[in-house]
Amino acid sequence: MTVPEGSIPPGDENADLTSHDTYTTGVPHATFARLRREEPVSWVDETDGSGFWAVTRYRDIIEVSRNVETFTSTRGIRLEEMSPEETEARRTMMEQDPPSHTRLRRLVSRGFTRRTVEAYEDQIRVLAAEVAEEALATPRFDFVTDVATQLPMKMLGRLLGTPDADGEFLVSQGDALLGNTDPDFTDHVIDQTDTDEFRLIPFRSPAGLRLFDYARDQAARRRENPTEDIISQLLAETTDGSVLTEHEFNNFFTLLVAAGNDTTRYTMTGGLKALMERPELMDRLRTGDDELWSTAVDEILRWTSVTTHFRRTATRGVELGGTPIAAGDKVVMFFVSGDYDDDQFDDPYTFDLARDPNDHMAFGRGGPHLCLGAWLARMEIRVTLQEFLKRVTSVSQAGPERYLRSNFIAGIKSLPIEVETGTP
Repeated sequence: MTVPEGSIPPGDENADLTSHDTYTTGVPHATFARLRREEPVSWVDETDGSGFWAVTRYRDIIEVSRNVETFTSTRGIRLEEMSPEETEARRTMMEQDPPSHTRLRRLVSRGFTRRTVEAYEDQIRVLAAEVAEEALATPRFDFVTDVATQLPMKMLGRLLGTPDADGEFLVSQGDALLGNTDPDFTDHVIDQTDTDEFRLIPFRSPAGLRLFDYARDQAARRRENPTEDIISQLLAETTDGSVLTEHEFNNFFTLLVAAGNDTTRYTMTGGLKALMERPELMDRLRTGDDELWSTAVDEILRWTSVTTHFRRTATRGVELGGTPIAAGDKVVMFFVSGDYDDDQFDDPYTFDLARDPNDHMAFGRGGPHLCLGAWLARMEIRVTLQEFLKRVTSVSQAGPERYLRSNFIAGIKSLPIEVETGTP
């Protein structure tokens, strides 16, 4: 169904935000629009949890994100409720507040600064060109598999200092972690099988064990022959002169693998779909200057808003948006709703390549947990789409898209396309 530009996509205004199946047909925008309008901080019951406050308005999300003393990350960042033992065993820097979060983040942050990332552009462009050429050897293929997965996978290996031959293994394990609710990515679907034996492993997944083994092997190699990659940085002393424990190292490595591919892949894919539905914008972008490409990438990030939510837990009784919240309550920031809040964004359901300002929430917003890889993701999206679009004269969808089964990551996992190549 083609939705008129600027219109809220039709759908159930009372969709179950907790159900992974809800998102297999796309984001329930109609529900989020109703909540922003009627009850921006609303209580949601859970069948397998204590329930939570859904925060759907941009300004309230900013307040939760900034106030780390009142809304803590230390008790979990997803809807899943864990025992203290599980929380501690699976803790990464994402489940920590400053200053411990800062201590871990600084270990690798210099590898993701804007200046550092800009030095990668030539290397990224060569890789993106190779990916595009390989995919375009046939006129019909799946954009997710043959393009959007490939460049982030290759860059992940270069940042970690791992062999190119290991890329598919790392991506498959990352998919099994973030896609732990989707039977296409794991045999251990958390709400369909008994995963209790993995309850102390990240994402409650056996993929975490396989990545732990891989991480230990890579760490041993770096200790023997130190390099300049991120794994070596993780093994270095932190700002307080200590080093990561093996447990901390394993969990940090697993987080990098899980976060280093999937979200960028789904953002690229959602961006291409939006452009295919608006061929006049695709034509405009092909000839666009650096300024247009910069604003276009941020609009793609806002439009796709792949990480749907992060959770916090209230440390004290507090009022948010006029709603009283009790100590211990789960508070869930729905970024995918904030990115369509018309109090923040003019005409949010219009895909506007030149939108400026565009303070979207795709990387988080307003607190210490801003996505570490934000500048790298922007560059990968821009360069991949530039190299792809300049080689094609037309792109059209060749079959129905398929969405990830997840209430945490909103992404298209399959997008068949058909292309005509040449110089537009």
